[in-house]
Amino acid sequence: MFKSQEGAEDNPAQARKDVDAHGVTALDTVCGIAASRRTPYVVAAVTRARELGAKTIYITTNPRSEFDIDVDVAICPEVGPEVLMGSTRMKSGTAQKLVLNMLTTTAMIRLGKVYENMMVDLQLTNQKLVERSKRIIMMATGVDYDRAGEVLEQAKGHVKSAIVMIKANVSLDEAQKRIEAANGFVRGAIGEDPH
Repeated sequence: MFKSQEGAEDNPAQARKDVDAHGVTALDTVCGIAASRRTPYVVAAVTRARELGAKTIYITTNPRSEFDIDVDVAICPEVGPEVLMGSTRMKSGTAQKLVLNMLTTTAMIRLGKVYENMMVDLQLTNQKLVERSKRIIMMATGVDYDRAGEVLEQAKGHVKSAIVMIKANVSLDEAQKRIEAANGFVRGAIGEDPH
């Protein structure tokens, strides 16, 4: 992790092996990221994923008019030349990071991990996240700090369940059933319009 693997980006055979090792199938989506569009490892990985039936996305900062790789979605923000030629970590890297932020945010929303504008599928792995979970419960339901902590504990640390328990005035068991019936969406579990 702390030592670069020079030449790894030029190894298409390794890319194909890596995609196979991850067990990519038609149920997956594989996203290739290469500022230049032509990085052999990335092109080979996306091509192999497509052969396996996966959906494919390619993010590059080359113009769309130059894009010639067979993928489902090509995202090509044009950033113009870098301030320092050859340093794609600047404008290209920043643009690609912004695109990835948009993709992952949208995915979290579509997967039901968000309620209103709050992430509600937290794993309480440290005290900071426990406190954040309490604040989210307070903001989503209007209860005070003590009540939020109490219900979070009753919900066994599951923020979605705690919110549903409070907003729908139901038990943990009922909250979990409602969340499952709503495909993981809090809004559906409490009977709000999902739109």
